[in-house]
Amino acid sequence: MKIRLVNAGVFTPVDDIEETLTAPAEGFYWIDADVEDLELLQPLYNLHDLAVEDCLSEEDQRPKLEIYESHYFIVVNSIRFDDEEIFLRALNVFLGRNFIITVTKQKIHELRVLKPLLWEQEVSEPDRFLYLLVDLVVDNYFSVGDRIEARIEKLEEDILMHTKKSHLSEIIGLRSEILWLKKMLGPQKEVINTLNKKDLRLIDDQLQKYFSDIYENAVKISETFETYRDLMGNLREAYQSSIANRANEIMRVFTAITTIFMPLTVITGIYGMNFDNIPELHTRYGYYGVIAVMVTLGCGMLFIFRKKEWL
Repeated sequence: MKIRLVNAGVFTPVDDIEETLTAPAEGFYWIDADVEDLELLQPLYNLHDLAVEDCLSEEDQRPKLEIYESHYFIVVNSIRFDDEEIFLRALNVFLGRNFIITVTKQKIHELRVLKPLLWEQEVSEPDRFLYLLVDLVVDNYFSVGDRIEARIEKLEEDILMHTKKSHLSEIIGLRSEILWLKKMLGPQKEVINTLNKKDLRLIDDQLQKYFSDIYENAVKISETFETYRDLMGNLREAYQSSIANRANEIMRVFTAITTIFMPLTVITGIYGMNFDNIPELHTRYGYYGVIAVMVTLGCGMLFIFRKKEWL
């Protein structure tokens, strides 16, 4: 657990947590905690039991905003994409009048990026901290969306150039990830919309209007992932068409080969009959003559197929 006094974007470490129970003359306290620290923090800050229970739960938490007497409890999902799987990591925030507590189970990239931003904008209010944090979380969805789009384009190119069976599993897996992510974006949009429209005493009225911009971005992200879902459907159709075309190409080659060998089989069948009185059977160059006819016939049919672009 790290405790800092944040004033005009300047961080001052605090060693004694009891000091944070008194409102500072300027600035606010930022407590960056792990879930294990809630046992100590809950009685000190009178954190609601249900909010603490949500933080400790092993199940994925839906984004939410809970309003309690002395603080708000906000859950937003940070996103990470490692080119194989999409991960959502819950970012739990307790917002008070003079403090903000962030509780995470894993490292959150946005919290590291936020520190220089606080200094740059000389932040001294916890609600301003919350606004910048939520803005970073939402903006990160755009960068992940760009990477997903690049992966879809590459997958489409691979399918058109050389279709593999593994492409189908990639399509199904990525489409499932996108559908799951889109489902989780719904509650997150509602949380941001509540921060924008609801009368919240711990968030400044002027600052509250800025959440409308974040909400618009959240709507754009949701629409973008809806488009990705449609693109994955198109990719699946392209894969099936490519497989069908490949099967047709193979069948066309086999059909041509069969057609070429059919007259050759007739010739060999005739001269393979067990009759003594076959005119060409006992000629000196009969064997070579038949072979020449068969080669000429096969090459001629192959030439015709090539000319008609059947092969």
